[in-house]
Amino acid sequence: MKLPARHLVLAVTALALCCGRVINRGPTKEQVTGALQAEAASMKRDGEKLDPSLGVKATWNITGVDVQEQAGNAAQPYKGAVRFRINSRTEDPTGPVETNFDKTFNYVYDAKLGKWLFKP
Repeated sequence: MKLPARHLVLAVTALALCCGRVINRGPTKEQVTGALQAEAASMKRDGEKLDPSLGVKATWNITGVDVQEQAGNAAQPYKGAVRFRINSRTEDPTGPVETNFDKTFNYVYDAKLGKWLFKP
């Protein structure tokens, strides 16, 4: 059976359009995890920059960076958490005073903006 030329052209054009189309599924879990790890490193760096006149030295230790997929949520396909163990040290007339505490910061990945957003 021989197809008319116009049907053949239409079939080839449709096939080319379908095969050439790239479906954007957004970033992978590994990609957004790397971005959240970079955010955690930035928070650590900023958290340890205290005014020396305050007499407080803080050490932020990253204890975890977790990313979870949110199925069915195309606007925010991932949620994440950054966990820190923070050591705060001050000098008191009776000697050094240390305080240790854990702090967790929650985030959602905004697909439209392509970045993590802090979620209070």
